[in-house]
Amino acid sequence: MTASTDAGALGSRPDRPLTAHWRETAARAQEAALPRGRAMVSCTAPLGAGGLGRHLYEIVDALERAGQPAVCVCGSTRESASASPPAHPRHRLGIPYLTRLLSALPVPVSPGLRTLAFMTEFDAYAAAHLAVAEHLIAFNGQALAQLRAARRAGYESVALVSANSHMRRVIRQHALAHRAYPLERSWPRHLLRRNLAEYAEADHIYVASRYVRESFLEEGLREEMLSDFPLTPDPRYDASGARGASERFDIVYVGSLAVHKGVPLLIDAFRSLPHADMRLLLVGGWSTRGMRRFVQEACAGDRRISVCPGDPLPRLRGARLCVHPAYEDGFAYAPAEALACGVPVLVSDDTGMKDLIEPARTGLVLPTGDLGALVDAIEAAYRGELFA
Repeated sequence: MTASTDAGALGSRPDRPLTAHWRETAARAQEAALPRGRAMVSCTAPLGAGGLGRHLYEIVDALERAGQPAVCVCGSTRESASASPPAHPRHRLGIPYLTRLLSALPVPVSPGLRTLAFMTEFDAYAAAHLAVAEHLIAFNGQALAQLRAARRAGYESVALVSANSHMRRVIRQHALAHRAYPLERSWPRHLLRRNLAEYAEADHIYVASRYVRESFLEEGLREEMLSDFPLTPDPRYDASGARGASERFDIVYVGSLAVHKGVPLLIDAFRSLPHADMRLLLVGGWSTRGMRRFVQEACAGDRRISVCPGDPLPRLRGARLCVHPAYEDGFAYAPAEALACGVPVLVSDDTGMKDLIEPARTGLVLPTGDLGALVDAIEAAYRGELFA
């Protein structure tokens, strides 16, 4: 498959982003990008849950809209009309996950090794349970055994979905984040060899943003290897909800509380601003002790900061600003959802959905990792000098 030249191609703007026409154009581009015939789609995430699960859902839903039968192998036991995911591997195998064994060790195991173990075990399971199909669509880092097994089984095509930029860029950006905030160990380097092998094995790679596309071109991949698959926020995120006047200026961050997502940078920026009516709501959770300590100490030291896990939609309904200062994010559903709710956003230059932003009207794209620029932008938004 080759890159689309339709109005729905990544980076083009047939009209304002997130309008009904924009969604229709994106839906047509999604359907056009996918293969014709029975497909097996696999991903470790539960169908529709979280960013990766939403990405998976958009692929399965596009296949269904186009009348293409699909089998979905994912991290959920739930079944739906659009897919029939088998039981999660841990229920089928009857043995503890390797990741569970690693977590039981007396010494800490790096997030990278845990992630690699989880992805490798899922990949092996999915490869051993290939569906009767013509095409394989599998997510990066968890697809190598499936790609090879599908080729041996005579599949017509094997495709990789890259949920983030080229792994070499991911590694570089994570390194920048962890040099600034050495609170937890970086994980992408453990996945480089596996991702490079997947890139070489796939017939083509689906990319969801110009940011991701450009990262692969910079690493020497041929243009014809890349297929555009634009992403859209869930329709439940819209600007129709009541937004009563609030005396507070609520800033919302949605996502995992991790170093590479720029959360420590955001907390430092927020703490430098003295406004008593300003709040920072962190909608998400941590996965490492280092981030847990950092966030808990920040909350204890500044009562304006709080962690609010759960559904982000009510928080976005009352927000004045959404900030997503990631050091690398292939698309980033969270700020796209905020935009859909009518909330202006601040994102880093290494965020794939930045092309949806209308500068100075709906958001700003800031230099990645620049604390001063982030402080100035939040202050300008607070004073009404932006997004008025």
